Amino acid sequence: MSDKRKKVITYGSFDLFHEGHYRLLERAKALGDHLTVGVTTEHYDLMRGKLNLVDPIMTRIENVRKTGFADEIIVEDHEGQKIEDIQRYGIDIFTLGSDWTGRFDYLKQYCEVVYLPRTSGISSTALRKAREAIVRIGIIGTGRIATRFFKETSFVSGIETVSAYNPEVESAQAFEAMHQVRTRSDDFDAFLEETDAVYVASPNETHSGYVRLALSAGKHVLCEKPMTFTHAEAVELYDLARERGVILMEGIRTAYLPGFSQILSVAQNGTIGEVCDIEACFTRLGDPDSREMSDARYSGAFLEYGSYSMLPIIKLFGKDYEDIRIESVYGKNGIDIFTKVTFYYQNKLATAKAGAGVKSEGQLVISGTKGYILAKSPWWLTREFDVRYEDPNQIDHYESSFSGQDGLRYEIAEFVSKINGTGGNDYKLTAGESITMARVVEQFMRIRQEMQRSIR
Repeated sequence: MSDKRKKVITYGSFDLFHEGHYRLLERAKALGDHLTVGVTTEHYDLMRGKLNLVDPIMTRIENVRKTGFADEIIVEDHEGQKIEDIQRYGIDIFTLGSDWTGRFDYLKQYCEVVYLPRTSGISSTALRKAREAIVRIGIIGTGRIATRFFKETSFVSGIETVSAYNPEVESAQAFEAMHQVRTRSDDFDAFLEETDAVYVASPNETHSGYVRLALSAGKHVLCEKPMTFTHAEAVELYDLARERGVILMEGIRTAYLPGFSQILSVAQNGTIGEVCDIEACFTRLGDPDSREMSDARYSGAFLEYGSYSMLPIIKLFGKDYEDIRIESVYGKNGIDIFTKVTFYYQNKLATAKAGAGVKSEGQLVISGTKGYILAKSPWWLTREFDVRYEDPNQIDHYESSFSGQDGLRYEIAEFVSKINGTGGNDYKLTAGESITMARVVEQFMRIRQEMQRSIR
């Protein structure tokens, strides 16, 4: 006799089991008569870029079982298994949360695909034995990077985007409609109250103000670069974070990538001898009307991309440069379309180049007395690099695993680890290094403003 029950299947890691997981399973069960739940293995989660897993798989399976919604629990451990399971178990409906909308439409040829609305505003957890609480994060600003951040948090365990804020009503409403997350435009204090941490992704000129308000409210802060335009304000904000006992991180994503850490290790372990020179370049051709290429007061090549080019220099040569020289090529309205900063250290040189509307070879070259490191564009998303020597036939090739498109999930994972006290020493991007970059930014701003005044 055939089984006439409507069969539903869903999948997830279900790490740090919380109310959102519970509600998802409840809704999935309501779609049919029999619910199969696939729980992913640690290995498969790492393969697909899911970072910061906390609970072992048996704990995650047990938490799913305790809900009472799952009629059957299976383990997902390889790519392509979803199609296999749909066919093997005679599935009628495949379902996941709405943050995956569109990603699994290819399964429609096998069964019905349903994306369930996410649970917004989660403030409690259910059926959870986790060592750390889930970090409730709010996003300030609802532009392109905010959407990427929202999507990348789904790959990092222990964090949940619960709200967003943008004083521009239309943008706030569009973000809420797209992501089904509560988005405020008129009550910043209420936004802060429902979060443990915030991600500042608003226009550059608003960064420091939002950071100060969030830190003062006792919230952890991850802020897009540049966090401030002055050295003194950077010092003040890091001091405030320390006083309030919260984490403050500047979002220079390259600093948190495993491949970039490998570059630093090779540069420092003697493989290429004593490092004498560093050249780092980041250029991008974008929309001429975009903020990056048209805002002559608070944007431009250096403010958008200079932090990336300065990063390897300050990581390898340190904070105490002897002098710097800043030179720019200016476009309309006095915006810098290409900027070069030369750093002078004792018996060492370095150059950081940034372009917006000007294209160059975006590579990183670290030169030493025995050889050099060459990381080709986009070196700021390091997946591979070479070490080359006097003998042109001798090339050591290095590769590093990399999940996602822009490295944002590694930055988020580092932020969560620091909040939970599991991140170890603060060495990937220290407060002192961030403050040093702010000192360079301040000097750049002064030079650009003087030039703009001279052409009026």
